Amino acid sequence: MSVLLEVEDLARIHGRGCDRCLEVTGPEHGTNRCRFCGSVVALRGASFALERGEVLGVIGESGSGKSTLVRLLCFDEPASSGRALFHEADRVVDLFALDAARRRAFRDTRLGVVYQNPMLGLALSISAGGNIAERLIAAERVRYAFLRERARALLERTGVPVARMDEPPARFSGGMQQRVQIAKALATEPPLLLLDEITTGLDLSVQARILDLVLELQEQLAVSMLVVTHDLGVVRHLASRTLVMRHGAIVEAGLTDQILEDPSHPYTQELVSAAL
Repeated sequence: MSVLLEVEDLARIHGRGCDRCLEVTGPEHGTNRCRFCGSVVALRGASFALERGEVLGVIGESGSGKSTLVRLLCFDEPASSGRALFHEADRVVDLFALDAARRRAFRDTRLGVVYQNPMLGLALSISAGGNIAERLIAAERVRYAFLRERARALLERTGVPVARMDEPPARFSGGMQQRVQIAKALATEPPLLLLDEITTGLDLSVQARILDLVLELQEQLAVSMLVVTHDLGVVRHLASRTLVMRHGAIVEAGLTDQILEDPSHPYTQELVSAAL
């Protein structure tokens, strides 16, 4: 395999920041809030590589920085420092050096994002097919017959009844809304999917079906995935490697089986013990 995404020393600070922020925050201090200026160090020094076709899990409690990582990579928030390098076949794209127009184009064609809250990823008042068509139009794939057929095929592939493609997702169950989000994310055949807590709030049986769908699509399409979750069962099911985060920092990284069966960091040990 070859590297698709390289993240180098990525950081995000909410607030004005000061020269003491990084000294007095982080896992060793048990907080990500600076006692001198009140800023929150949501992410600090995050570095990792994601291979083509790999599923990389990111776990940690609320406030650990895992969702911030997704928001930075999909341009929902600006990074305070650091780099994210995306390896194309013939070039390397420095994501945070792109201007606004190029960021939109990159996200429309090279990234797929599935949020915990479908309201962030879908226009709930327009049809399921219309949501997919919207993404295709943004990527300048505008022939109507193509839009309709592509939407139909994606909804069918993700288990949404084609008979409901003209219904708005507001009428769908939570699990069905997530399926529409996944279909929309896949519309432009992006090489990278960012999945942020996609099973939270769903019934266990629905969670299992969503996870099976994600795994099936990954195996069929060989798309790379960054899977953010607080649920160890999700990373066990999906991810070959896992990052463990706490107070904005990566505290452990390695093969998922190794991390879940023989964790080395005390915080990871606590997470695993709590899940038993």
